[in-house]
Amino acid sequence: MKLGGSMERRRSRGKVGRRPAKTSRGKRRQGRGQGSHTFWALLFGGILLSLSGSGVGYLFATKVLFPSPERDVSGLVAVPRVVGMDESSARSLILAEGLITGPVDSLRHPTVPRGSVLGQSPLPGQLSRGQGEIRMTVSSGPEIRPVPDVSRLRADRAITVLEASGFQVLADSVESELPQGRVISLAPSPETAVPLPAEVRVLVSLGPPQVEMPDLMGMEEEEARLLLDSLGLQLGEVESRFRFGLNRSQVLEQDPPAGIMVERGSAIRLVVGRRGIF
Repeated sequence: MKLGGSMERRRSRGKVGRRPAKTSRGKRRQGRGQGSHTFWALLFGGILLSLSGSGVGYLFATKVLFPSPERDVSGLVAVPRVVGMDESSARSLILAEGLITGPVDSLRHPTVPRGSVLGQSPLPGQLSRGQGEIRMTVSSGPEIRPVPDVSRLRADRAITVLEASGFQVLADSVESELPQGRVISLAPSPETAVPLPAEVRVLVSLGPPQVEMPDLMGMEEEEARLLLDSLGLQLGEVESRFRFGLNRSQVLEQDPPAGIMVERGSAIRLVVGRRGIF
């Protein structure tokens, strides 16, 4: 017996015995993959079956076991639209549709004429049984108020009174012989009845027009008088002061002084030099 031949047979046996082990591992891996696919297919099928069963059960319950009662529309009337109509025409239309008029409310409205329907209940298009009641809200028109006479008040008080009476005030101012801040006129005029809201124009005095006092020092009396007259001022008291030499017949002093703003028509006081007596 050869020792080398015996060892070759052992090696060949060992190689032959290992190959079946590799084959069994591949089969186990393949079996696991097939089992995973089968699990997900069964789960998805169960979900579909559950959903379909729920839908069939819902339809069976709502259509067979507990069907919803059919709405009986016999005897119902569509509510007509009466908004914008006058009250008399609205009543006639409601009666013609087989309905009746319920309580009628009134509401002041600045633009909708008196007697026109502002709102209704039920709303147009809704269904109501025959002889059903239709409520209406009718316009009583705008509120009418006379313009208060505030011509003797100061402008700030006049505006407060007008706004408290519901009027919108637009104020303007001009020069006037009236004291500054006094109301000159109103438009519309006082006691005129107007619908609210209404605008009232108030004309307020800025006071008499003013001019800047000119410098009259050194002028001849007649020259100073002509200049004052051209500015709308008057020559008032003229005081004489005797002078020797220069400045005779010329303005020595003036009141008010030059540069002061004075009202037109004001009287200006002058001091004029006169010829002295020797």
